[in-house]
Amino acid sequence: MTVRDLAALPKAHLHLHLEGAMRPATLAELAAEAGVPVPPVRGFASFAEFVRMYDGARLLVRTREHLARLVREVVQDAARDGAVWVEVQANPVPYAPALGAPGEVLDLLLDSGRDEAERLGVGFGLMAVALRHEPPAAAEDLARLAAGRAGRGVVSFGLAADESLFPPAPFERAFAVAREAGLVSTPHAGELLGPDSVRDALDRLGARRVQHGVRAVEDPELVARLAGEGVVLDVCPTSNVALAVVAEVGRHPLPALLEAGVRCSVNGDDPLLFGPGLLEEYETARSALALSDEQLADVARASLEGAAAPAGFAAAHLARVDEWLAAPA
Repeated sequence: MTVRDLAALPKAHLHLHLEGAMRPATLAELAAEAGVPVPPVRGFASFAEFVRMYDGARLLVRTREHLARLVREVVQDAARDGAVWVEVQANPVPYAPALGAPGEVLDLLLDSGRDEAERLGVGFGLMAVALRHEPPAAAEDLARLAAGRAGRGVVSFGLAADESLFPPAPFERAFAVAREAGLVSTPHAGELLGPDSVRDALDRLGARRVQHGVRAVEDPELVARLAGEGVVLDVCPTSNVALAVVAEVGRHPLPALLEAGVRCSVNGDDPLLFGPGLLEEYETARSALALSDEQLADVARASLEGAAAPAGFAAAHLARVDEWLAAPA
């Protein structure tokens, strides 16, 4: 079988949580600066434990320079792995008022990400992500902040945290505000719950990309709908194994979803907690899921076409995917 350098495959990183993508070395440095032990980021046995570890890392980001550094390094790591577009998801509210008002924090994230992406010659967009366990009014406030920065770097609007405890219906208004401003709807769904969660993301939140969405595979009718409507699933294989969404990586539904015509991107989710970054996830898709180079090129195409990037961005890079596939191993 012909194999090619996956780092050279142009791709977009579409499912990446800012604090969860912190470098382990940065985590250690921030802990030392704060005079506290390095918080644990591995060994969680439930989603709740995972969230506690995530928050432990986030709490070490205590200054504006810490936050700017985090964004810069996340963009650097994605670019190193061959990403030509990096769409980082973050919520500015936990950093207020210590680092400024939420809008000021959002602007810091945008400025830091754009500057580093421009330096590296890649594209950058921010997904403003609401949290399910916060009041819907907070999501609406965030949607208005994000909408005010549409066209200035905020490109999508997401919804994260435990979908099994907080259904999407109360967040419909927030997503309507975001969509009216031209932001792409990108909620989490189909991870901790099954097909109905994905269906609600489509019907209630107007999702055009679904973060995870893999449990849609349990419903053939929903799979056919996803394929027919061109919805992109931003899939994270290692994350799904770590959080017991699937029993082992070799049984991940990504190949079945692709075979059914569903467009899927491959992503790192939270490399700090799960281990692999973008390139390693592509390598896992090749080695553990037996995806061919043709399939991996299709995954990269889906990521570029699904990215909430400026008009013309995808077309400028899709030809490079074809060149990658045409090149010898």
